[in-house]
Amino acid sequence: MLSTSCSFCAIQSRTILFENKHAVVFRDAYPVTDGHTLVISKRHVADFFELSGEEGSHVLDLVKQVRIALLRCDSTIKGFNVGVNVGEAAGQTIPHCHIHLIPRRNGDVKNPRGGIRHVIPGKGFY
Repeated sequence: MLSTSCSFCAIQSRTILFENKHAVVFRDAYPVTDGHTLVISKRHVADFFELSGEEGSHVLDLVKQVRIALLRCDSTIKGFNVGVNVGEAAGQTIPHCHIHLIPRRNGDVKNPRGGIRHVIPGKGFY
């Protein structure tokens, strides 16, 4: 079921990089690194926790497929952050399930230790 007011539901097929039965992949419109990619559910649901088991499996399969593709085409990628924002308090701005796959490179930040923990300022280093 698609939502006529959802920007992810309106994605044009020409921007889709990969897809399977339950999910599609496209580049993030506001990437934080080169290759920042989104995997979204085809069914319009607000967040990751509303996916069925089969949908969730297909979404995660595409996350893995995109990781492999990015590594094959860019030898500078040395790691990834995988992120899901659920709810406005967590920073979700589009209420449609999507997973961020963010390639990381050596030196892209001064000290990457703590990774995803940096979403709360001052809590990343421990």
